[in-house]
Amino acid sequence: MTDALRYAYAVVRDTGAPEAALDALTALEGVTGVADEPVYAVRHLGLAVLAGAVPAEDYDEGPLRKRLEDMAWLERMARAHQRVVDTAGAEVCVIPVRLATVCLGDEGLRRMLATGRERFTSALDRLEGRVEWGVKAYATQPAAEEPPAGAANAADAPGTPSAPNSPGAMSGRDYLRRRKAQRQAAERRWGDTEEGARLVHDTLSGLAEQSRLHPPQDPRLSGISERNVLNAAYLVRREHSADFAERVGGLAGRTPALRVELTGPWAPYSFTAMDETSDAEGAGGAGGAGGAGGAEGKTEGAGADG
Repeated sequence: MTDALRYAYAVVRDTGAPEAALDALTALEGVTGVADEPVYAVRHLGLAVLAGAVPAEDYDEGPLRKRLEDMAWLERMARAHQRVVDTAGAEVCVIPVRLATVCLGDEGLRRMLATGRERFTSALDRLEGRVEWGVKAYATQPAAEEPPAGAANAADAPGTPSAPNSPGAMSGRDYLRRRKAQRQAAERRWGDTEEGARLVHDTLSGLAEQSRLHPPQDPRLSGISERNVLNAAYLVRREHSADFAERVGGLAGRTPALRVELTGPWAPYSFTAMDETSDAEGAGGAGGAGGAGGAEGKTEGAGADG
Protein backbone atom coordinates (compact mmCIF):
# COMPACT_ATOMS: atom_id res chain seq x y z
CA MET A 1 0.00 0.00 0.00
CA THR A 2 1.07 3.62 -0.46
CA ASP A 3 2.11 6.04 2.27
CA ALA A 4 -1.44 7.25 2.82
CA LEU A 5 -2.79 7.64 6.33
CA ARG A 6 -3.45 4.51 8.36
CA TYR A 7 -5.85 4.27 11.29
CA ALA A 8 -4.70 1.80 13.97
CA TYR A 9 -7.26 -0.26 15.91
CA ALA A 10 -5.51 -2.95 17.91
CA VAL A 11 -2.37 -5.04 18.26
CA VAL A 12 -2.36 -8.85 18.22
CA ARG A 13 0.30 -11.53 18.14
CA ASP A 14 1.68 -12.50 14.76
CA THR A 15 1.17 -16.25 14.74
CA GLY A 16 3.11 -16.65 11.51
CA ALA A 17 0.02 -17.86 9.66
CA PRO A 18 -0.73 -16.43 6.22
CA GLU A 19 -2.65 -13.17 6.51
CA ALA A 20 -5.83 -14.79 5.18
CA ALA A 21 -5.60 -17.31 8.03
CA LEU A 22 -5.04 -14.85 10.89
CA ASP A 23 -7.90 -15.43 13.35
CA ALA A 24 -8.39 -11.69 13.90
CA LEU A 25 -8.74 -10.98 10.18
CA THR A 26 -10.97 -13.99 9.65
CA ALA A 27 -13.31 -12.60 12.32
CA LEU A 28 -13.22 -9.18 10.68
CA GLU A 29 -14.27 -10.39 7.25
CA GLY A 30 -17.04 -8.04 6.14
CA VAL A 31 -16.46 -5.64 9.08
CA THR A 32 -15.40 -2.14 8.06
CA GLY A 33 -13.59 0.55 10.01
CA VAL A 34 -14.04 4.22 10.85
CA ALA A 35 -14.02 5.29 7.20
CA ASP A 36 -15.96 2.24 5.97
CA GLU A 37 -12.61 0.79 4.89
CA PRO A 38 -11.56 -2.86 5.04
CA VAL A 39 -9.24 -3.80 7.89
CA TYR A 40 -5.89 -5.48 7.20
CA ALA A 41 -2.82 -6.42 9.24
CA VAL A 42 0.72 -5.03 9.21
CA ARG A 43 3.25 -7.42 10.76
CA HIS A 44 6.52 -6.62 12.48
CA LEU A 45 8.69 -8.19 15.16
CA GLY A 46 6.24 -10.90 16.15
CA LEU A 47 3.30 -8.51 16.38
CA ALA A 48 0.55 -7.41 14.01
CA VAL A 49 -1.44 -4.20 14.07
CA LEU A 50 -4.98 -4.17 12.68
CA ALA A 51 -5.41 -1.03 10.61
CA GLY A 52 -7.21 0.59 7.70
CA ALA A 53 -6.49 3.28 5.11
CA VAL A 54 -8.32 6.54 5.91
CA PRO A 55 -8.71 9.76 3.88
CA ALA A 56 -6.50 12.74 4.65
CA GLU A 57 -9.43 15.16 4.36
CA ASP A 58 -10.82 13.68 7.59
CA TYR A 59 -7.84 12.16 9.38
CA ASP A 60 -4.85 14.42 8.73
CA GLU A 61 -3.84 16.46 11.78
CA GLY A 62 -5.80 19.66 11.12
CA PRO A 63 -9.06 18.13 9.84
CA LEU A 64 -9.02 15.47 12.55
CA ARG A 65 -8.74 18.00 15.36
CA LYS A 66 -11.76 19.85 14.00
CA ARG A 67 -13.68 16.62 13.49
CA LEU A 68 -13.07 15.57 17.09
CA GLU A 69 -15.05 18.63 18.22
CA ASP A 70 -18.12 17.27 16.42
CA MET A 71 -19.68 14.97 19.02
CA ALA A 72 -21.91 13.14 16.54
CA TRP A 73 -18.93 12.40 14.25
CA LEU A 74 -16.79 11.40 17.23
CA GLU A 75 -19.45 8.98 18.46
CA ARG A 76 -19.73 7.33 15.03
CA MET A 77 -15.96 6.96 14.85
CA ALA A 78 -15.75 5.57 18.39
CA ARG A 79 -18.45 3.00 17.69
CA ALA A 80 -16.73 1.88 14.48
CA HIS A 81 -13.41 1.66 16.34
CA GLN A 82 -15.01 -0.44 19.07
CA ARG A 83 -16.74 -2.66 16.53
CA VAL A 84 -13.41 -3.61 14.98
CA VAL A 85 -11.67 -4.15 18.32
CA ASP A 86 -14.43 -6.22 19.89
CA THR A 87 -15.01 -8.34 16.79
CA ALA A 88 -11.33 -9.24 16.66
CA GLY A 89 -11.23 -9.64 20.45
CA ALA A 90 -13.91 -12.29 20.33
CA GLU A 91 -11.38 -14.61 18.66
CA VAL A 92 -7.94 -13.59 19.94
CA CYS A 93 -6.28 -11.48 22.61
CA VAL A 94 -6.12 -7.87 21.42
CA ILE A 95 -4.53 -4.75 22.83
CA PRO A 96 -6.80 -1.85 21.82
CA VAL A 97 -4.97 1.17 20.42
CA ARG A 98 -6.11 4.56 21.60
CA LEU A 99 -8.97 6.15 19.70
CA ALA A 100 -7.87 8.39 16.79
CA THR A 101 -4.35 6.99 16.46
CA VAL A 102 -3.27 7.70 12.88
CA CYS A 103 0.08 6.82 11.29
CA LEU A 104 1.76 7.65 7.99
CA GLY A 105 1.61 4.52 5.85
CA ASP A 106 2.51 0.97 6.74
CA GLU A 107 5.98 2.09 7.76
CA GLY A 108 4.44 4.33 10.42
CA LEU A 109 2.53 1.32 11.75
CA ARG A 110 5.74 -0.71 11.89
CA ARG A 111 7.43 2.08 13.85
CA MET A 112 4.53 2.01 16.30
CA LEU A 113 5.05 -1.72 16.82
CA ALA A 114 8.81 -1.32 17.18
CA THR A 115 8.50 1.57 19.65
CA GLY A 116 5.98 -0.23 21.83
CA ARG A 117 7.14 -3.80 21.28
CA GLU A 118 8.08 -4.49 24.90
CA ARG A 119 4.89 -3.00 26.30
CA PHE A 120 2.63 -4.61 23.69
CA THR A 121 4.23 -8.02 24.27
CA SER A 122 4.00 -7.69 28.05
CA ALA A 123 0.32 -6.72 27.82
CA LEU A 124 -0.46 -9.63 25.50
CA ASP A 125 1.27 -12.04 27.90
CA ARG A 126 -0.69 -10.63 30.85
CA LEU A 127 -4.09 -10.48 29.14
CA GLU A 128 -4.05 -13.66 27.06
CA GLY A 129 -7.27 -15.62 27.60
CA ARG A 130 -8.94 -12.81 29.56
CA VAL A 131 -11.85 -10.47 28.86
CA GLU A 132 -13.30 -7.36 30.46
CA TRP A 133 -16.77 -7.20 31.99
CA GLY A 134 -18.37 -3.91 32.92
CA VAL A 135 -20.71 -3.52 35.89
CA LYS A 136 -22.68 -0.40 36.73
CA ALA A 137 -25.00 0.05 39.69
CA TYR A 138 -27.63 2.76 39.93
CA ALA A 139 -29.61 3.96 42.93
CA THR A 140 -33.27 3.31 42.24
CA GLN A 141 -35.62 6.14 43.01
CA PRO A 142 -38.23 5.49 45.72
CA ALA A 143 -41.85 5.91 44.75
CA ALA A 144 -43.04 9.43 45.37
CA GLU A 145 -45.22 9.70 48.47
CA GLU A 146 -48.55 11.38 48.13
CA PRO A 147 -48.90 14.14 50.72
CA PRO A 148 -51.98 13.85 52.91
CA ALA A 149 -54.90 16.19 52.40
CA GLY A 150 -54.03 19.67 53.58
CA ALA A 151 -50.26 19.23 53.22
CA ALA A 152 -50.08 21.50 50.20
CA ASN A 153 -51.72 24.33 52.16
CA ALA A 154 -49.33 23.73 55.04
CA ALA A 155 -46.40 23.92 52.69
CA ASP A 156 -47.55 27.28 51.43
CA ALA A 157 -47.91 28.66 54.94
CA PRO A 158 -46.40 26.27 57.47
CA GLY A 159 -46.93 28.69 60.33
CA THR A 160 -50.59 29.29 59.62
CA PRO A 161 -53.02 27.34 61.82
CA SER A 162 -55.24 24.90 59.97
CA ALA A 163 -58.95 25.40 59.82
CA PRO A 164 -60.28 23.48 62.82
CA ASN A 165 -63.00 21.68 60.89
CA SER A 166 -61.06 20.84 57.69
CA PRO A 167 -60.66 17.04 57.47
CA GLY A 168 -57.10 15.81 57.11
CA ALA A 169 -55.58 19.24 57.70
CA MET A 170 -51.89 19.25 58.75
CA SER A 171 -50.35 21.81 61.07
CA GLY A 172 -47.08 23.51 60.20
CA ARG A 173 -45.30 21.60 62.98
CA ASP A 174 -46.61 18.27 61.72
CA TYR A 175 -45.57 19.18 58.21
CA LEU A 176 -42.00 19.94 59.31
CA ARG A 177 -41.85 16.69 61.27
CA ARG A 178 -42.97 14.79 58.18
CA ARG A 179 -40.38 16.48 55.99
CA LYS A 180 -37.65 15.63 58.51
CA ALA A 181 -38.73 11.97 58.55
CA GLN A 182 -38.64 11.90 54.75
CA ARG A 183 -35.11 13.33 54.71
CA GLN A 184 -33.94 10.78 57.25
CA ALA A 185 -35.49 7.95 55.23
CA ALA A 186 -33.74 9.22 52.11
CA GLU A 187 -30.40 9.33 53.95
CA ARG A 188 -30.89 5.75 55.13
CA ARG A 189 -31.72 4.72 51.59
CA TRP A 190 -28.55 6.32 50.18
CA GLY A 191 -26.60 4.56 52.91
CA ASP A 192 -28.14 1.22 51.94
CA THR A 193 -27.38 1.97 48.29
CA GLU A 194 -23.71 2.73 48.87
CA GLU A 195 -23.32 -0.30 51.14
CA GLY A 196 -24.92 -2.42 48.42
CA ALA A 197 -22.52 -1.03 45.83
CA ARG A 198 -19.57 -1.93 48.06
CA LEU A 199 -20.96 -5.45 48.46
CA VAL A 200 -21.27 -5.84 44.68
CA HIS A 201 -17.77 -4.54 44.01
CA ASP A 202 -16.08 -6.54 46.80
CA THR A 203 -17.81 -9.75 45.71
CA LEU A 204 -16.98 -9.34 42.03
CA SER A 205 -13.40 -8.26 42.75
CA GLY A 206 -12.94 -11.60 44.49
CA LEU A 207 -13.95 -13.39 41.28
CA ALA A 208 -11.81 -11.27 38.96
CA GLU A 209 -8.06 -11.17 38.46
CA GLN A 210 -8.08 -7.37 38.44
CA SER A 211 -10.67 -4.61 38.79
CA ARG A 212 -10.82 -0.91 37.95
CA LEU A 213 -13.13 1.71 39.42
CA HIS A 214 -14.10 4.42 36.95
CA PRO A 215 -15.66 7.78 37.85
CA PRO A 216 -19.46 7.79 38.09
CA GLN A 217 -21.22 8.48 34.82
CA ASP A 218 -22.48 11.98 34.17
CA PRO A 219 -26.26 11.69 33.66
CA ARG A 220 -26.07 14.48 31.09
CA LEU A 221 -23.91 12.24 28.91
CA SER A 222 -25.41 8.84 29.72
CA GLY A 223 -29.04 9.96 29.55
CA ILE A 224 -29.74 7.95 32.74
CA SER A 225 -31.28 9.98 35.55
CA GLU A 226 -30.58 7.44 38.30
CA ARG A 227 -27.53 8.13 40.46
CA ASN A 228 -24.55 6.02 39.32
CA VAL A 229 -22.98 4.58 42.49
CA LEU A 230 -20.70 1.98 40.89
CA ASN A 231 -18.92 2.08 37.53
CA ALA A 232 -16.35 -0.70 37.43
CA ALA A 233 -14.49 -3.02 35.08
CA TYR A 234 -13.37 -6.56 35.92
CA LEU A 235 -10.72 -8.67 34.22
CA VAL A 236 -11.96 -12.27 34.07
CA ARG A 237 -10.59 -15.42 32.48
CA ARG A 238 -12.65 -16.16 29.39
CA GLU A 239 -13.63 -19.61 30.62
CA HIS A 240 -14.96 -18.13 33.89
CA SER A 241 -17.22 -15.60 32.17
CA ALA A 242 -20.44 -17.58 32.56
CA ASP A 243 -19.89 -17.95 36.31
CA PHE A 244 -19.09 -14.26 36.64
CA ALA A 245 -22.25 -13.23 34.77
CA GLU A 246 -24.32 -15.59 36.91
CA ARG A 247 -22.94 -14.06 40.11
CA VAL A 248 -23.78 -10.56 38.90
CA GLY A 249 -27.34 -11.71 38.27
CA GLY A 250 -27.55 -13.05 41.82
CA LEU A 251 -26.23 -9.82 43.32
CA ALA A 252 -28.69 -7.76 41.31
CA GLY A 253 -31.59 -9.14 43.31
CA ARG A 254 -30.06 -8.76 46.78
CA THR A 255 -30.29 -4.99 47.13
CA PRO A 256 -33.67 -3.47 46.19
CA ALA A 257 -32.13 0.01 46.35
CA LEU A 258 -29.81 -0.86 43.42
CA ARG A 259 -30.25 -1.55 39.74
CA VAL A 260 -27.24 -3.53 38.51
CA GLU A 261 -26.24 -3.54 34.84
CA LEU A 262 -23.75 -5.98 33.25
CA THR A 263 -22.05 -5.36 29.90
CA GLY A 264 -19.50 -7.39 27.97
CA PRO A 265 -17.46 -9.34 27.43
CA TRP A 266 -15.16 -6.75 25.88
CA ALA A 267 -11.56 -6.48 24.88
CA PRO A 268 -9.60 -5.47 28.02
CA TYR A 269 -9.77 -1.71 27.44
CA SER A 270 -9.39 -0.82 31.12
CA PHE A 271 -6.32 -3.00 31.70
CA THR A 272 -3.96 -2.22 28.82
CA ALA A 273 -2.53 1.24 29.65
CA MET A 274 -0.98 1.59 26.20
CA ASP A 275 -1.78 5.27 25.59
CA GLU A 276 1.85 6.36 25.81
CA THR A 277 2.88 4.19 22.87
CA SER A 278 -0.11 5.21 20.77
CA ASP A 279 0.51 8.89 21.38
CA ALA A 280 4.18 8.74 20.50
CA GLU A 281 3.66 7.08 17.16
CA GLY A 282 0.46 8.93 16.31
CA ALA A 283 2.25 12.25 16.62
CA GLY A 284 5.26 11.13 14.63
CA GLY A 285 3.34 9.34 11.91
CA ALA A 286 0.58 11.81 11.13
CA GLY A 287 1.62 15.19 12.36
CA GLY A 288 0.02 14.82 15.79
CA ALA A 289 -3.25 13.26 14.73
CA GLY A 290 -2.86 10.18 16.87
CA GLY A 291 -4.85 10.39 20.09
CA ALA A 292 -5.54 14.08 19.60
CA GLY A 293 -8.99 13.90 21.10
CA GLY A 294 -8.07 12.10 24.29
CA ALA A 295 -11.30 10.10 23.99
CA GLU A 296 -11.57 6.59 25.32
CA GLY A 297 -11.73 3.71 22.88
CA LYS A 298 -14.91 2.24 24.35
CA THR A 299 -18.17 4.08 23.80
CA GLU A 300 -20.64 4.86 26.52
CA GLY A 301 -23.34 2.29 27.06
CA ALA A 302 -21.46 -0.39 25.22
CA GLY A 303 -18.80 -1.26 27.68
CA ALA A 304 -17.30 -0.64 31.03
CA ASP A 305 -15.75 3.00 30.74
CA GLY A 306 -16.93 4.74 31.52
